[in-house]
Amino acid sequence: MKKLILIISALGLAAGIYVWFYVYNKPHTDYENKPPDYIMTAKELYDRFVENPNLNYTGKVIQINGVFQSVEDDDSLITVVFVFNEGMFGSEGVRCTFIPRFNEQLRKLKAPGPISLKGFCSGYNGTDVILEHCSPAN
Repeated sequence: MKKLILIISALGLAAGIYVWFYVYNKPHTDYENKPPDYIMTAKELYDRFVENPNLNYTGKVIQINGVFQSVEDDDSLITVVFVFNEGMFGSEGVRCTFIPRFNEQLRKLKAPGPISLKGFCSGYNGTDVILEHCSPAN
């Protein structure tokens, strides 16, 4: 009986160590250096989501280019906005939030203007396609 308890305890400890090393201690994805899964214009990305909101771009790194209309500055969060439609609740398009280390560079951008960037696509919320962890495309 004591051997069984020791074996179960050892297995439980081994499982706990495994979970800690491979789940909680997992490194964060480096979106800035990760190659894009798809390359397209911002308008193409928006149009594809409007036509089919259940696209498989969610969870992928996407590189887009196009003419942005505004830069929203909320202290530590900079969002570059591509506008393609005026909806009932305001502008609709693609919203790209950037990695904080690019904040000073982005504050100098003058809208409207061309830009090429890449980021992690977190989906479509019915009005905007959301890209997170964005960085300028190389």
